[in-house]
Amino acid sequence: MNRCVIIGAAQISNYEKIKGFLQPDDFYIVCDGGLNHLEPLQITPNLIIGDFDSHENPHLPIETIVLPHEKDDTDSVYALKTALSRGYRNFLFIGMLGNRLDHSLGNLSMLLKCHHEGAKAVMVDEYSEMEIVGSDPAEITDNYSYFSLLNISGKARGIEIKNALYNLKEGEINVTYQYGVSNEVLPGKTATVKVKEGNLLLIKVW
Repeated sequence: MNRCVIIGAAQISNYEKIKGFLQPDDFYIVCDGGLNHLEPLQITPNLIIGDFDSHENPHLPIETIVLPHEKDDTDSVYALKTALSRGYRNFLFIGMLGNRLDHSLGNLSMLLKCHHEGAKAVMVDEYSEMEIVGSDPAEITDNYSYFSLLNISGKARGIEIKNALYNLKEGEINVTYQYGVSNEVLPGKTATVKVKEGNLLLIKVW
């Protein structure tokens, strides 16, 4: 299936940067306030989901799921669950990180859900690209200024980092000591990261 792009309501200041990640055959799910990004991104949604507390329902001739205001799932999480139930296994999340730290942290957990479901997922903003890394090696090219590894799930052991300024073998990062911040790829190299037990949030900074 095509990749599913889920668009949230968080502020986007560099639309040209974000547009560089979009592909012609993407399937777009737009969540409530994410409707504000349609014109700048020059896209048409395939599905609209929301309780419409931050943007009025546009009543477009497009499939729309109207959610109640009182619910357990945020609009974005409901959109992800819907996409997974429809068979999508490749995701790009945009408009997910912004001024509301609670929403930002909640949205980051969507990357973990995708990882646990065996789905590929990347979250981007104007500054960085984020994904979950586990036993399958992840690569970081020297086009990135920095990369960081953060524990957001409680357990990460057997961490291996190669071709970086700070390499690591059989390392462990726990949630109370996040020492994997601001590493660098060696010039002309491609760094690799993998985790034997658990997983880490990989943030690649441009």
